[in-house]
Formats: sequence, C-alpha cells, structure tokens
Amino acid sequence: MAKWGQGDPRWIVEERADATNVNNWHWTERDATSWSKRKLKEVLEGLVVEGEAGRCEIGDLKHVEGEASCNSRKGKLIFFYEWNLRLSWKGTVKESGEKHKGSVEIPNLSEENEVDDTEINVSKKKGEGDVLKDLMRTEGTTKVREALRDYLKALKTEFTLGMILPTKAPGGQELATERKPSGSTVQQDSVTPQSLDMVGVKIPTVRIHMREVFNSPADELYSIFTKKELVQKFSKCPAVTEAEKGGKLQMFEGCVSGEYTELVPSQRIVLKWRCRSWPDEHYATVALNFQDLAAQSELELECKGVPVSHEESTRQCWKKQYFEEIHILLQQSKDNME
Repeated sequence: MAKWGQGDPRWIVEERADATNVNNWHWTERDATSWSKRKLKEVLEGLVVEGEAGRCEIGDLKHVEGEASCNSRKGKLIFFYEWNLRLSWKGTVKESGEKHKGSVEIPNLSEENEVDDTEINVSKKKGEGDVLKDLMRTEGTTKVREALRDYLKALKTEFTLGMILPTKAPGGQELATERKPSGSTVQQDSVTPQSLDMVGVKIPTVRIHMREVFNSPADELYSIFTKKELVQKFSKCPAVTEAEKGGKLQMFEGCVSGEYTELVPSQRIVLKWRCRSWPDEHYATVALNFQDLAAQSELELECKGVPVSHEESTRQCWKKQYFEEIHILLQQSKDNME
C-alpha cells in the first residue's frame, strides 16, 4: 500500500473542495431521457413547411421511444442516444384548398449515424394530395433534420452544464486549463477582464458580465424572474420561486438552486446561485439589474464567483436557458395578445 500522499494522483481526494472524481478520472453518468423527450417535443412540434404546392405543419410527437445519456470519463463527454419517433403532420394544397394529414417516422436516431444519414419516412393518409407528401419528403425532411441537429446541440451544451468538474492541477490550484484574462466582447456574451475571486469554497473563480435587451418593460421582466408561473413557463420545468429575502430558488429539475438575498421591485434582484455539480456549498453571487428603455428594457447581469472551469457553461446557461427562452416567452405573449 502506498504511503499517504504518494499514491496515484488520480485517487487523491483530500485536497479537493468537493472530494469527488479528481481530475474527472472516474466514469460518471447522467440520464438524459426525460430531458430529451421534452427537448424533442420543443424542437419538432410546430415546424412549418411551405412551398409552391401548399403549406404543412408538423403537429404532435405521437410516439417517442428510446433513451439518452451523457457520460464523463477522463474529462471527456460521451453521448449515447437511440430514439424511435413518430410525428403527425397536416397541410393544405395551395390551388384546391384541400386538407390532408400524414405522419413522419424516424425509426433510428442514434449516435451511430449522422443526422444527414438518419432515415426519415413520410406517409399520407389515403386520397389525393401527393403534392403535399412530396413537399414533406423534400422541404419537410430538411426542416426535421435541422430540428434534430438543434436537439443534439442542446444535448451537448445545455444538458451537460456542470458535468466536467474542476481538475487538480500541479501546484495545488484547481484549474482545468491555464488561461489568460480576456477582455469584454460584444452584447450579451461579454466577459469583464478577469480577476480570481475566492467565494465560498476556496477555488479559483471568475466574474461574468452580460447585457441583454428585451422587448418588455422592466416591471414585466422583473416578474418573469420572480413569479413562479412565469419562471416555469420559460424554463419549461417545475420550479421553486420564493421571491423574498431569504427565499429559496430551484430550477431546471434541481440543476440550478439558490436563495434570494435582495429584491427591489422592477429594479434589482440579487441571488446566491449555484449549479448542482459545483463543489458542495459553493455559490456564486448573481446581480440582475433592470433598466427601462422606452418600450424595452435592458438586463445587466453580474455573476461573481463562478468556478473557472465552469465559466463557458455558465455563460451558455444564462444565454440559452434564460435569455433566449425569455425572448421566446415574450414573443408568444405578444402573439397571443394580437
């Protein structure tokens, strides 16, 4: 047996803040099946296909069978997914106004095949209207493939948030890679010049700064972050939202949690905020500042205390799972009012 401190460094855990999976060496697995079913419905249902022959729209995801998972080993992510899908579609012939229905079947969407090589079968109920079937076989399958690519992209970004843990680097610092401070870039995906902030568990952290303009007044945008029903609408998941000082926050099936520490209606929200896979008890401080801009409002986000190795995934979380989904929610509300 090796003496204390002289063993294989892959197995040394006493200096890790969370004391687990040093250097991401061990195999870890996360089930993506339930998340994938929701995401597949999101990207596929409602697709519109238009052409000279007429207009078609993909309806419900009638059948979804299969599973998906993401595994981490030696700091690398490995994806497994296999799906059998069936969608309904309906359309109207441009010249005659006739309406027809059919289905789209995807018998084997898996990591073994590229999306372009994945089999997609289009069928139509009996009767005339083959022009619509041809439209779905050409333009329709193109749209479906684009949606499947969106699902796979989200699987490899949104779903994997926080799966790669900080690693144990020589010299006692937990740095996944050596990196130089980066200056501010454009619009909502900018990062302030970096400084290492030590917050909570003592690991190197970074401060993220982002700005985004929304087509809503500040009070409405504030409500989207504090009212449970609105949080659940844009996150598409059950949520805990106790919008008062000391109140709890939990979103994205527990992947994100925290606590409200300051609330100034229509102006400012401050949170203790963390991802589930961060070192235990480590929180970032998130400040959301709202400013009215005529019919629009600007949201300024400062996230202080993000583990260095989670910088990019945290920015993508706010950009994709918060900002982009809120834009969609606001547009849907506008469309419903019209």
